[in-house]
Amino acid sequence: MNTKGLLDQLLQQGSQLLSGTGNSGLSSGGLGGLLSGKAGAALGGGALGLLLGSKKGRKMGGKILTYGGLAALGVVAYKAYSNWQQQQGSAVSQAQPQTIDRLPAPQAEQHSHAIFRAIIAAAKADGHIDERERELIDNEIARLTSDGELQRWFDNELKKPLDPAEIAQSATTHEMAAEMYLASVLVVDEENFMERSYLTELARQLKLEPALKAELEQQARQAAA
Repeated sequence: MNTKGLLDQLLQQGSQLLSGTGNSGLSSGGLGGLLSGKAGAALGGGALGLLLGSKKGRKMGGKILTYGGLAALGVVAYKAYSNWQQQQGSAVSQAQPQTIDRLPAPQAEQHSHAIFRAIIAAAKADGHIDERERELIDNEIARLTSDGELQRWFDNELKKPLDPAEIAQSATTHEMAAEMYLASVLVVDEENFMERSYLTELARQLKLEPALKAELEQQARQAAA
């Protein structure tokens, strides 16, 4: 399974978090549905729940991502980017944004890799992942994919110190930067000072225009409604 496949599966199977399926007896930190519920679907939902926690802002934009996966994120990013282009008039290129939902497989995989890095980093922004949760996450990722290289990559990303500048280096296009920021906004709890500060610095490192940043945040709020 490639990065896109694993991320898409995690996002779509996260519907278990929203539906409330599962009662494993693990009662805090998003652990409730970890190992129960409908077999395969609960696995993805459990891993996603552990990674993202159970805070107010940690539902990946309501149903937009958990039911729609990466394609849904691309649609929201496309709308935000297009709205921003229209606002800027002739100041920016009016070419159709090449968001992840509109790309062939090789480019979509590259975007997925960058988005996944952004999600993992955003999930670490408040330092909530402890050793016990980390062990459970690793076990669930191992169940979802037997790709040793992908498992090691995921492990390395979780271990890395939080560095928005390093994360931003993955953005090789404006659309990729927009998708990474959008995914991060959907993950963090903006009421948390550390997480809000992380978002601010990530936007700076991604070199997002203020108007585009605002449009992405607006679309994220609408998606989470």
